[in-house]
Amino acid sequence: MLTRRHFISTSSALFSTALPTIAAAQEAAQAVAETAEVVVATPPPPPPPRKPVSNRAMWNTWDARVTPAEYDPFTSNPWGFHPRFLPQVVEANDGLTPGDIHVDAVARYLYHIRDDGTAMRYGVAIAKGNLYEPGTYTIRRKTKWPTWRPTDAMIEREPNAYEKFADGMDGGPNNPLGSRALYLFVGNRDTYLRIHGTTSPRSIGGRASSGCVRMVMAHIIGLYDQVATGSTAHLYAPEAFATAQS
Repeated sequence: MLTRRHFISTSSALFSTALPTIAAAQEAAQAVAETAEVVVATPPPPPPPRKPVSNRAMWNTWDARVTPAEYDPFTSNPWGFHPRFLPQVVEANDGLTPGDIHVDAVARYLYHIRDDGTAMRYGVAIAKGNLYEPGTYTIRRKTKWPTWRPTDAMIEREPNAYEKFADGMDGGPNNPLGSRALYLFVGNRDTYLRIHGTTSPRSIGGRASSGCVRMVMAHIIGLYDQVATGSTAHLYAPEAFATAQS
């Protein structure tokens, strides 16, 4: 007959070998937990900004949108600037190379020299203050309805105006380069200076840009096909003489 004392003694014998095994397992698990490396997931890098584009299928539509109804380049002036800034055919000065462009910063005229000794003259706006950069440049590229990104210098100079466009802007009627752009280079270096259309045609005749030469969008559409890549653009200092006689 088992007495209570005998049962307790027997039970102790039954469990005495299992308890150390459980304790050892717990210690091993704790050791593994303490030595395990904590793996932190690294978030993927953000996708690169979308490259601005110009929708070629819209070019003709946009051309029509910025060209006045019944447009006559010599008389149409819905923009309301002084009539002297409308396109005119004038006599070119002697010795000028056909195909070249000359910008008179005093009178705010751009002249495109033609083969017959005449020049097509357009009104322009030039850069504000000391941002205008006179010099001799090569037109190495030209683009219809170009995309645009402000230069780093523009963003630094006027962050409130330009920082939001740091990833660029699609081509179109609201793009600051407008309907066409001629890209000015010195050798193989892009100067980031342009002759381009403008969304602010009433600025024609003044100083308004951050370095570029501005034209009315409809006017530069007419000029664009007449200008060959490789042509020279002469931007004269404000005190220089005019390059043609009206």
